[in-house]
Amino acid sequence: MTTLSRKARVAGLLYLTLLPAPLRLIYIPNKLFVTGDATATANNIAAHETLFRLGILSDLFTGTMAIFLTLALYRLFKAVDQDLARLVVILGCLMVTPIYFLNTLNDAAALIMVRGAGFLSVFDKPQRDAFAMFFLRLHHQGVVANEIFWGLWLFPFGLLVYRSRFLPRILGVWLIINCFAYLAVSFTGLLWPQYEEMLFNRAFPAMLGELAIMLWLVIMGAKEQPAAAPASSSAAC
Repeated sequence: MTTLSRKARVAGLLYLTLLPAPLRLIYIPNKLFVTGDATATANNIAAHETLFRLGILSDLFTGTMAIFLTLALYRLFKAVDQDLARLVVILGCLMVTPIYFLNTLNDAAALIMVRGAGFLSVFDKPQRDAFAMFFLRLHHQGVVANEIFWGLWLFPFGLLVYRSRFLPRILGVWLIINCFAYLAVSFTGLLWPQYEEMLFNRAFPAMLGELAIMLWLVIMGAKEQPAAAPASSSAAC
């Protein structure tokens, strides 16, 4: 295995560690949250507290692994364009990870409200349930904000893949499309939240660009570029 291919597979394996992210983003909301019903949502969280806590853990884990992933991608692509590789680290880690960590505070606050600790006895249960729903909504707004950076980092990443010559250019194009899909969903969630879910469902195929590059890096690695042939003595003359 070449050094370049080894770097590609390491980056791909680190990319795989982000797969738990949909646990909190998709699975838990679909299973536990009831739209417009704070009490039912709070009761579901109380009944599946371990699952909800795993969602918090998955956010912390994803934010942490984003650091190592972007550094691995920097090592892989710095010879292609060091400025773009730095931009991948800034947008994909330095901006994304803090939002992940801060956003877990909203879930932690919602869980405290659901559990009804003694110091919350001044609030009755419907009020605590309403506060829990409030913090869950704040968590979603944090996700909507983070989607901006989930999209933006894919643009320099896609350009690097396209220019690299050791990965298929179609993957670079797909990542750039993936970038604009995330941005569209985020801006829709901010401006017209009633259409956010509909747009997400329609844009979902475009968002598979990350899965495609992830699997390619793990399975195929990178194609080592042949060294330039030395000029012949006759050509030098």
